[in-house]
Amino acid sequence: MSIYRPMRLLKLRKRPATVITSTEQIQQKAPIESWQRQMAAAVRDPAELLGLLKLPASLLETARQANRLFPLLVPQSYIARMESGNPRDPLLLQVLPLGQEFDLVPQFTTDAVGDADAKRAPGLLHKYQGRALLITTGACAIHCRYCFRRHYPYSDDPKRLSDWEPAFEVLRNDRSIHEVILSGGDPLMLTDQRLQMLIEQVAEIPHLQRLRIHTRLPIVLPDRITPELVNLLTVSRLTPIIVVHANHPQELDASCLAALRTLVRAGCTVLNQAVLLAGINDQLEALVELSERLVDVGVIPYYLHQLDRVTGTAHFEVPEVRGRDLVHQMRSRLPGYAVPEYVREIAGEPNKTPIF
Repeated sequence: MSIYRPMRLLKLRKRPATVITSTEQIQQKAPIESWQRQMAAAVRDPAELLGLLKLPASLLETARQANRLFPLLVPQSYIARMESGNPRDPLLLQVLPLGQEFDLVPQFTTDAVGDADAKRAPGLLHKYQGRALLITTGACAIHCRYCFRRHYPYSDDPKRLSDWEPAFEVLRNDRSIHEVILSGGDPLMLTDQRLQMLIEQVAEIPHLQRLRIHTRLPIVLPDRITPELVNLLTVSRLTPIIVVHANHPQELDASCLAALRTLVRAGCTVLNQAVLLAGINDQLEALVELSERLVDVGVIPYYLHQLDRVTGTAHFEVPEVRGRDLVHQMRSRLPGYAVPEYVREIAGEPNKTPIF
């Protein structure tokens, strides 16, 4: 029987922040010594975001209203990659609360991917043969407005390590499962100590062979990829697979690419999944450049997702006919390994559904 020690989730306390008035000043700041302090200084107020980017005050009222639906959260290092004065910046549009989020559109629901029906124990989802997913935390480093779990009831899932026992009991008893996925939220928002305890619990189950981590932190907050974390991810007997999430080449600045290369050189298989988003990456050049930057550091373009139809996200949807055309054009520009598979997730289906 495993011995559990109670652990607490990382609590981020906001420190007094230096007043910053532009993205240029963000870029010129001295490095903050830890990713936790960067999270503590992340922007949560739409007025601050608009001020940093020198955007019109006319955007503020609707941003504040939509912020009540799903709160703004974006690190300053990510804001520094945005173009000042451009309300259509592709990174800004991923995080800026908009009035369209109030639109109620048929077939857009709060659980578009069937998470509720896939739950086998608190925090454990089992949708596909051979792998199961742990909702490790509700915390993220950034709140993407198109998020398919923006309505997910995280309060129902485990908080203390001992609360995970029902989920691990299912994993121990189901020998058909060979891979565990750590998801959330974002599992890399956990402290190294708590993450290590979860990984050790997974590694104790003999029939589990692979550990997959779904995370946006190497893209959004690359300083999270510390030597200690890399060692933690690679030291266990489990084969480490890291699935990151970048949608646009502008996200892949030098620090982000260095973090990805570090993971690859440490022996992790690193894959990228993107979401096809209207006004953000629904142009051929953006998708081609994204794939090229990824493969140049050893990251495999894995999936290009059709938008999950979650309430509040309809304005991001790109017609499938447009998506198919873009992927067809990508095949004529890129080697086969650099073209992601275009897929949709359909609740209840045994796999992601390719869109041909």
